[in-house]
Amino acid sequence: MSRRRFLGAGLLAVTLSPACSTVDLKAEQDGGNLLERLRAVGEVRMGFANEAPYGYVNRAGVLTGEAPEVGKAVFRRLGVDRFVPALSDFGSLIPGLRAGLFDVIAAGMFITPPRCEQILFSDPDYNAPEALLIRSGDADKPTTLEDFARRDDLRLGVLLGSVEVDVAAGYGVPAERVVTFATQAGGIDGLLAGRADGFLLTAISLRDALSRRPDAPLELTKPFVPVIDGVEQYGAGGFGFRPDQTKLRDAFNAELHDLKNSGELLEIVRPFGFSESEMTDLTAERLCRPAA
Repeated sequence: MSRRRFLGAGLLAVTLSPACSTVDLKAEQDGGNLLERLRAVGEVRMGFANEAPYGYVNRAGVLTGEAPEVGKAVFRRLGVDRFVPALSDFGSLIPGLRAGLFDVIAAGMFITPPRCEQILFSDPDYNAPEALLIRSGDADKPTTLEDFARRDDLRLGVLLGSVEVDVAAGYGVPAERVVTFATQAGGIDGLLAGRADGFLLTAISLRDALSRRPDAPLELTKPFVPVIDGVEQYGAGGFGFRPDQTKLRDAFNAELHDLKNSGELLEIVRPFGFSESEMTDLTAERLCRPAA
């Protein structure tokens, strides 16, 4: 039903087959308390998609990034001190969580109504605008999503399973001109190789990517908040929990709010390119509510 294997430094790689869905959900229903079991074993499995700066394994083989470091701080407060990284494609994070392959999604995942129908979210720990990464040497280069919707010669790159897929559709970019990539690095390589003419992702993520490839002939457009049908599409990310784990989610939220109020949250995420402008008082309840 599923495969898992350990890769160096305790890295748990998971591959989810289509038949694997909600295998472990039943064990947690009717009063199950995952938090107590995590405390008993002293470790939590964190699902991530290797997308810097949100969640990735560094050269030392250590899970780090904005979401894992915030998650570590919260879980330490909850009495859990060891963290097992569980690597997944971004599009497999929600199925993997629901199948019990890891205990929490720590990948900076945007909170959207469709996702809220599948899993529980913490309140967001950041809110970030989008941007386009484009080739700097292109003549008549595109700079907006409207360009990609209007011009038949352009292909737009997005991450598989990301909210940017819906943003592209909302701006009228035809599906046949949207190219999906499994990873951030794959998207940038595809852009450089000409398989796409732009790569849509959060400005924070793309700034980080550019800093790692300073000689690449790429540039970032001005960050923007997508607006679809007159509604702003917030780029607010949080932590994902299985649908029956309200106790764990609520305990996590309580500690997360303390980190926000004390200013410690900003200090944790600042090394990953986040600033006070990304801090937010939005709630998961607000973000999970479908637009009127």
